Formats: sequence, C-alpha cells, structure tokens
Amino acid sequence: MPIQVVDLFCGVGGLSRGLQQAGLNVVAGFDIDETCRYTYEHNNHIPFHQHNIRDLTGDEILKCYAPNATKVLVGCAPCQPFSQMSIKRGEKTIREDEKYNLLLEFGRIIQYIRPAVISMENVPKIRKTDVFKEFLSIIKEEGYFTDEGNVVYCPDYGIPQNRHRFVLLASRFGEIHLIPPTHNRQAVTIRPFIGNLPPVEAGGVCQDDLMHRSARLSDKNLRRIRASVPGGTWKDWPEELRCECHKKDTGKTYTSVYGRMQWDAIGPTMTTQFHCYGTGRYGHPVQDRALTLREGALLQTFPNDYDFINPAANFSMKDIARHIGNAVPVKLGEAIGVSIINHLEIHLK
Repeated sequence: MPIQVVDLFCGVGGLSRGLQQAGLNVVAGFDIDETCRYTYEHNNHIPFHQHNIRDLTGDEILKCYAPNATKVLVGCAPCQPFSQMSIKRGEKTIREDEKYNLLLEFGRIIQYIRPAVISMENVPKIRKTDVFKEFLSIIKEEGYFTDEGNVVYCPDYGIPQNRHRFVLLASRFGEIHLIPPTHNRQAVTIRPFIGNLPPVEAGGVCQDDLMHRSARLSDKNLRRIRASVPGGTWKDWPEELRCECHKKDTGKTYTSVYGRMQWDAIGPTMTTQFHCYGTGRYGHPVQDRALTLREGALLQTFPNDYDFINPAANFSMKDIARHIGNAVPVKLGEAIGVSIINHLEIHLK
C-alpha cells in the first residue's frame, strides 16, 4: 500500500518539504491563508487547498488519499495562543484566543479519517494547556500509541536556531518515537547557512536573488547597528543612542533586541519579525543591517532556491517574513519524516 501524507495548517510548506526530503509522498496541503498557495505549490508541486479547518470535512481530506493508501496526517496548529507570553496570562485568558481550540479541530478530523500515523508540532508550552490534554485524550481513546511527545532543541537536528519545539508522534500500529539527534549541537552555527551570500546594504536588494533584500534602517538605527558588536547588546552603545525603555528597570533585561548575531554561534529563533533590526538579535554579524528574507529562510533550513515571491502579486516583505517565521523548520520536518518511515517499514512488512 502506498504511504500518503496530508498536511494541515501547511503554510508555505516547511513541514511538507521536510517530509518530501525524507522520502514521503505528500499529496495535499490545507491552510486558511490563500497567500501561501503560490509558494507551497510552486516549490513542492503539491496541491494547496484553501480552507478554514473549522469548516473542513473529513470526506474532503479522504478524497486526497488513494483508496488503498496508508494514511499519514500531520499538522502544526497556530502556536500564538501557546507562546510563553500568552501562557503567562493564564488558561482562562488564552481560551479567548480564536485559535486556541484549533487543535481540537485536528482531533475531530483524526477521529473521522483514522490515519495510520499522526504528527503534531507546536511550541513546548502547549503541553501545559487543557486543549492539549483533551487532544491527547482523543487520540488515546481512538487507539493510538504515543509517547506523548518530545521537546526538541533545534540545533540537535541541524537547525541553527536557539529554538525549542514540541513534536508528538502517534500510530495505530505500535510505539513510535522521534529519531535521536542527527547533529552535534555545538557544531551547528549560522556561518555555513548564510556566510557565503553577497553583501547587501540596509534597504538594498541583490539583483541575482530578489529574496536577498533587507529592510531600511532609520539614521538612528543605522548608527546603533554600527555601534553594535557580534554577541553584544545595546549596552555597548553610547548613551545618546539608547532607547528610553532600556533606561528603565523593566527594560534592562531585554538585552537581545537590537543585537548582532555571531558567525560561529547558533542564531536566534526566526520569528515573523526577523527582518526587523529592533525586534531581536537579528542584526547581521558584520553588515550594518538586519537579516534579509533569504537569510531568514536559510536559517529556517529552506533550500537555497525556495521561491517565496509570487510574480502575479504585490511584493510584501512583511507577508513573506510572516510566511517564513511561521513555518516548521524544514530539517525538523525531515526528522519527523524519517521517524515515520522507520516506523512504517517495521509495521508494513
């Protein structure tokens, strides 16, 4: 029987591409955001279905699989309700987020189509929520074996970000586990990923790669980044360049904002605002600018030629940065894919 995968909350395809690289056949991606369609389909040659998962039926997903397929269903529900900042506000408050219970929609679809294997990826804090506990109860009641997931440190799988993610695998056939780390975390740095790109000025673009473009900097921010050192903080600046918020006690602990990265260290988590100098340690190690869109994509371990720019749509740095920051790192998707293949090779003999 062929093994086929459907990817819910697929975005621009970080998880789907990783699964493909592992050797799995991804037959469809579903997402509410139509702006992801071009990038998803153009790079991965997988049909993209624009749907709100709340309105999505199990039959619509079943149509994507061959009748005799071994079904795999994967998904990364939006993680914003489960961020560290959101969790601090308490369960009652985060329940008010409209995205909070999307994980249960994933559970509803699992109950209907009964895939052989499930993968769910999100931020680690989701484990502390009632919605995750309910999701876990659903899949256990459906007869799935699961170790209840692992918190993954991204450099262990070759991803140059100081980032932790939660990965849950479940199977109808028996115990299933994520493969052990594939890399020495101490050896994973940003240099091999972005060190060979041509230089670009703040607000500039490389004519050979329109994704290799950076946001403009104000005169003051240009002076700030020139005063910054790799791995340093805004405390290295002259007093007149410091932000008012950093002079207050509440702001003194936020030392990563306006920071420069270091060549031979791992990078920060790629958020949806990695292209903005003031939102984290997103200053280039030696050039006086924030990361380009291409650099952010490479640090998310997308291939060098992954195309995010739809020639038929207006260009938006903000939208593309959001697409990249919201994606599952490709190499993490690949590790999930290898784990699924290893498991099915044992149980489908």
